[in-house]
Amino acid sequence: MSQDLTRRTLLKTTAVAAAVSQTSAQNNRLRVGWIAAGSRGQHVMKQMYLLSKDMVEVTHVCDTYKGNLAKAKDIVQTEGKNTPKTSIDYMEVINDPNVDVIFIASPEHWHYPMAMAALKAKKHIYLEKPIAHTIEQGAEIVALAEKTSVVVQVGTQNRSNKLYIQAKKMVEDGLIGEIHYTRAFWYRNFDETADPTKTTPAAWRYVIPEDSNPENTDWRRFLGAAENKNLPFNKQRYFQWRNYWDYSGGISTDLLVHQTDISNFVVGSLVKAELPLSCMASGGIYQWGTPDDREVPDTLSAIYDYPNKFHLNYSCFFGNDQYGYGEQFMGKKGTIEVMDRQNLYFNPQPKFIRGSKPFSPQAALSMNYLKDFNQPDATADHVKNFLEAVIGKTKAIAPARAGQIAAIPGHMATQSFRAKKAVFWDAKTSKLKIG
Repeated sequence: MSQDLTRRTLLKTTAVAAAVSQTSAQNNRLRVGWIAAGSRGQHVMKQMYLLSKDMVEVTHVCDTYKGNLAKAKDIVQTEGKNTPKTSIDYMEVINDPNVDVIFIASPEHWHYPMAMAALKAKKHIYLEKPIAHTIEQGAEIVALAEKTSVVVQVGTQNRSNKLYIQAKKMVEDGLIGEIHYTRAFWYRNFDETADPTKTTPAAWRYVIPEDSNPENTDWRRFLGAAENKNLPFNKQRYFQWRNYWDYSGGISTDLLVHQTDISNFVVGSLVKAELPLSCMASGGIYQWGTPDDREVPDTLSAIYDYPNKFHLNYSCFFGNDQYGYGEQFMGKKGTIEVMDRQNLYFNPQPKFIRGSKPFSPQAALSMNYLKDFNQPDATADHVKNFLEAVIGKTKAIAPARAGQIAAIPGHMATQSFRAKKAVFWDAKTSKLKIG
C-alpha cells in the first residue's frame, strides 16, 4: 500500500470520526447551518425534516432578505422545536462552532465563495446545483473537497430518485443492450395572464414579496460575488435571479445539468465516457421579449458528442408543456423512458420491424414513483444520504466530482449559445475551447 493511499485513508477515517464525535455531543444530532432560505432553500429544509428530523438540529440560518430569514426560522421552530441563530452574513454561519454541516441554497454566483469558505473551515456541505458558476470555480471546489476529505453532496437529487436507480439497474442488467443515443428534454408552459403577486406567469418570474425594499433586502451582499457590483437595487434581479447571466446560466445550469448528470448515472457503465467531446447549442428569447428584461434564453437545444460513440440530444422550451420532462435511454435491445420524475417505461426493441422477435427478454413494463416506490420527492432521500455520509454510514451519491461532471456540459451549452459557435472539451488540460 502506498504512503499516499495510507494518508488519504487516515484523513477520511479521521474526518468520519470527528463527525461522529460531533454528532454524539449533540444527542446524536448533526448541527446544521443553513445559508440562503428562498423558495428552494425552504423546500430542501422541509424535505430534510421529512426523513431526517432525528438526525439534525438547525442551529443557525442566514439570508439577505429578512422575509426569507423569518420563514426559515419559523420552519425550524415548527419542525425542529428549537430557535436558531439568524444572520445576514454567511461567514457567521461558517465560523459558528455550533455548526457541523452547511446547506447552501444560494443563487448560483455565490456557490463558489460560500463552498470554498465552508471547506476551508472543514464543514461538510450540501450544495445546490450547479456546483459553481464557472468550470474553473467548480474545479477548485472539487480539488479542495477531495484534499480536505469532508463530505460534499451536490443537489442533483435525481440520483436519489428510485426510478432512476431502477433504470440504472436495468441498464446494467443488459435489458437495453448496446447504447449510443439518449434524448433528454424539459418543456414548460405558463399562464401569462396570471397574477404575478400570487404565482409565476413566466419562467423564473417568481413572486416578489410586496414588502421587499432596500431596508429589508441586502442588495449589496447579494451582488457581492457578481460581475456587475454597482447596479442599483432591483427586485427582479434579486428575487428572479435565474434570468440574468451575472447570477445564473439559465436553462443550462438550472435544468440541463440534472439531465446530463442522470444520463451519466444511468448509462455510464455502458458508455464509459463521463464528459462530452463537443457541444453545439442554439436558441434564444422566443417566448418573451420586450419589455421583459431577461437575458437567458427561454428556448435552447444542445447536441453533445461523447467519446466511445455516444450522443446526447437535449431540448428545452418554455412555451409548451405537452411532453413535460424526461429522458429516453435508447439501446439496441430496448428503450427506457423516465418521465416527469414520476413514471418509468420499458419497451423492448424493435417496434416497427414486421415479424421480428423482441431483442430483449424483458417484456414491456411501467413503474410509478408513488405506487411502486412510495417516493414523492427524491430530495428528502438525497438529503438523508448526505447526512448518513457525514456520520460514516454510507457514501454521498452526488459528491463534488460528480457535481462538476454534471455541470461542465451545462457550462459548455452556455458558452456555445453565447458565442454562437461549437465548443470542445480538452480532457488532457481540463479546459474548454470555443470554435
